[in-house]
Amino acid sequence: MYSKAGQPGWGVLIPFYNVYLMCKIAHRPGWWLLLMFVPIVNLIIAITLSIGIARNFGKGAGFGLGLAFLGFIFYPILGLGGAQYLSSTGLGASQDALQQAA
Repeated sequence: MYSKAGQPGWGVLIPFYNVYLMCKIAHRPGWWLLLMFVPIVNLIIAITLSIGIARNFGKGAGFGLGLAFLGFIFYPILGLGGAQYLSSTGLGASQDALQQAA
């Protein structure tokens, strides 16, 4: 999933840095990492990040809830499946290439 989003794949192995990268993938500010240390708020932030990641990969909010609560199933589906990361403009990388070629 990290590689598809243009982030370093090894970042998943570094504690705290992986959450920062998830914030970047979900197009959320990096300081949300600090909110992960606040009890109860961290649950809301985790769900919000998961839904944001799902939407940036072209999936719905239900898939985002699956990422939040059953991540061990849904993250491999996202990373190993055919989902494409959508840029902030809402276009996938292949669609960007097609528009530049035209």
